[in-house]
Amino acid sequence: MFVLSIIKDTIPVLPANFGVPPHQALTDEINKKYANRVLHDVGLCICVFDLVEAGEGKVRYGDGCLWYKVKFRMVFFRPFPSEVILAKVKSSDEDGIRLSVGFFDDMYIPLAYLPQPSAFDPSERAHFWLPDSEATRVHDLLESPTADRMYIDQGEIVRVRVETDEFYDDEPGPPKAAEGVVIKREARRAPYSITCSLSEQGLGPIPWWKNAMDEG
Repeated sequence: MFVLSIIKDTIPVLPANFGVPPHQALTDEINKKYANRVLHDVGLCICVFDLVEAGEGKVRYGDGCLWYKVKFRMVFFRPFPSEVILAKVKSSDEDGIRLSVGFFDDMYIPLAYLPQPSAFDPSERAHFWLPDSEATRVHDLLESPTADRMYIDQGEIVRVRVETDEFYDDEPGPPKAAEGVVIKREARRAPYSITCSLSEQGLGPIPWWKNAMDEG
């Protein structure tokens, strides 16, 4: 789920922090710059793990800061494909389920990766699974007895498998034009998102399989 990557950068230390030990001052400045930021094809920055190298601070004309060339290891959040993790259901709609791990919310389960047969219940705003049903049409599933449904409710902790992740570079810029017609910009997308699955045994809300073990 978490990986280490080495980064090189030039980091300024403000005059107000000259009294702080350089190691601590640099760590604080690096965390300010990188924490909660997505690096393309690397992952979501969490925090500095350690400093590998740091040169001598040099003053640049005009700002009074000490600038250090540093090499450091950063902790990144990037689950690998097929990794099984725990997450919380943030919301559900007709297109699937959105998950959260607390510090990261761009995790999704599309309909194709839900256990089958399943359907979305508009009144409960939640998807449910009918493990012993042979129904395939949504209408038939929604006619099933409520007692037979295994709901995936908002706020529930679920065990999911990571299928894929995707990085998207949404750099701001002027509207594009083609043959004199201005093209509207696409809706803003998350710079990093993860697609997960619930479609295997052992995956899903924790109580599903705990109850099955207790019954066994």
